[in-house]
Amino acid sequence: MTGSTASAVAGTTQPPRVTFARASENAGLHFDHVHGGTGQRYMVETMGAGVSVADLDGDGWLDVYFVQSAATPGFQSPQALHNVFYRNLGNGTFAAASRISRLDDPGYGMGAVAADYDNDGFTDLYVTNFGANRLYRNNGDGTFSDVTGKAGVGDEGWGTSAAWADIDDDGNLDLYVANYVDFAWDNHKFCGSVQRDLRAYCHPDVYGGVADVLYRNQGDGTFADVAAAAGVANAREGKGLGVVFGDYDNDGDLDTYVANDSTRNFLYLNQGDGTFFDNALLAGVGYNQDGKAEAGMGTDSADFDGDGRLDVVVTNLDLQTNTLYQNLGQGIFSDVTFAKGLAEPSLLYVGFGTNWFDYDNDADFDLFVANGHIIDNVESFRDNVTYAQPNHLYRNEGAVFQEVHEAMGPGFEPLKVSRGSSIGDLDNDGDIDLIVTNNNQTADYLRNDGGNLAGHWIQLRLVGRTANRTAAGARVLVTPLPDGSTPGTAARELPIVVEVKAGSSYCSSSDLQLHIGLGTATAALLTIRWPGGRVERLGRLVGNRAYVLHEARGVIAQRGPTSQ
Repeated sequence: MTGSTASAVAGTTQPPRVTFARASENAGLHFDHVHGGTGQRYMVETMGAGVSVADLDGDGWLDVYFVQSAATPGFQSPQALHNVFYRNLGNGTFAAASRISRLDDPGYGMGAVAADYDNDGFTDLYVTNFGANRLYRNNGDGTFSDVTGKAGVGDEGWGTSAAWADIDDDGNLDLYVANYVDFAWDNHKFCGSVQRDLRAYCHPDVYGGVADVLYRNQGDGTFADVAAAAGVANAREGKGLGVVFGDYDNDGDLDTYVANDSTRNFLYLNQGDGTFFDNALLAGVGYNQDGKAEAGMGTDSADFDGDGRLDVVVTNLDLQTNTLYQNLGQGIFSDVTFAKGLAEPSLLYVGFGTNWFDYDNDADFDLFVANGHIIDNVESFRDNVTYAQPNHLYRNEGAVFQEVHEAMGPGFEPLKVSRGSSIGDLDNDGDIDLIVTNNNQTADYLRNDGGNLAGHWIQLRLVGRTANRTAAGARVLVTPLPDGSTPGTAARELPIVVEVKAGSSYCSSSDLQLHIGLGTATAALLTIRWPGGRVERLGRLVGNRAYVLHEARGVIAQRGPTSQ
């Protein structure tokens, strides 16, 4: 697409229409997921896999890392199955570089999350598997080394989503890994209709839960599993599929939200002493408003209503709706799914990946949900639900949502079995694009066309010094300024609150760079609270620019949008 900037907004009365193009084929993103099934319907087949969007080669362009599954017993593949790393060439196309980079993990993959865990300036990658997980250290020369054994992070459970965060503010990133259930090849069970001899994928209730893992970074390249000591193991109680860090109680340290499948969700509040307290029941985020546990798949957090507090969304099974928990402060959340317009549109769909992002740059957070059923022959059991489903986009209209996918162009037309989702400005043009993985199908690159014309924007890449270099957990207050204004004259009453997240959605991670829509404002003031507590205030920054900000040093570099 063209690289026209949001400067064209000035003087217009009607924002241009934003659409999403089907860009995978032309971009060279030819990833085809294979679940390795033979008809036995092993549970792991239906869960699909995630995707990571990150600048893994450090050239300023976002790359894409797709997670692949592997063979189930008896499956014969005509080709080797492995994860695929696509380098962004900066001209609208991508090139596969998995083998050269040594990122072609052959395990039965589930998820991937990127961050600079060793603070050397190069983004590393953690891959979760059904089986042993893998940590790939970025060598800084286009290659990666498998350092799992040395680091001690090769948990062999059924790993799903993972997230990086500095839980103890020592400047080193720690790692939370959600584990699912105790399914294995040798305890596979028949589920479905015996009378009809119709096999289906099993419900998670058929299997027991598995303890999650929390790895504390020792600062020397090794990690220690502190889940039990920290109070987050929850063996058998949780069946984790989604995890996202955030400062949910606004006390300056990072808490953890975990979406569990058919058991209650967890909200671990950081006590500041190396331990966490599960406040989900008191906070009202463990169950839905009817007091029922739901089939939590993916999760993400953002301040959707502009009150300075992080809210949480969880995607669930059909007939449950996705669930939106509004943060009311004082440690209390409210299930506002029906009141905010998310319930009815999601009722007959199974949500997996989910992302808060401002697709039209109008200064509030919209919501994407990747949909696809878990039972591939569901039409044989029910007549009102399909296996392949449309993905949904919920437009924020004054903190109430309208589902608009049918008006969003070709990218939202396919019916697929979607799983992981990740966001980032892949073409560096000033609006946010989407990558979606699909179970046993090709992946999709949904390129945002027109978001950079609909509103102004600002992008921020934060680099920590005493804080972790990735700046995971940094909170930024962005105050939009109207055209020609001076500091102290805001375009809106309250600032936009954003945090750097390294892991969210379902088995996925998104760009570590922050993208903030400014609406009609053409500049912004920033207040940054770095991990560890340092607070910095920056003067007026011009909009429609991407900035690199170093802790205690301010703006190091900036660029405008790139034309393609």
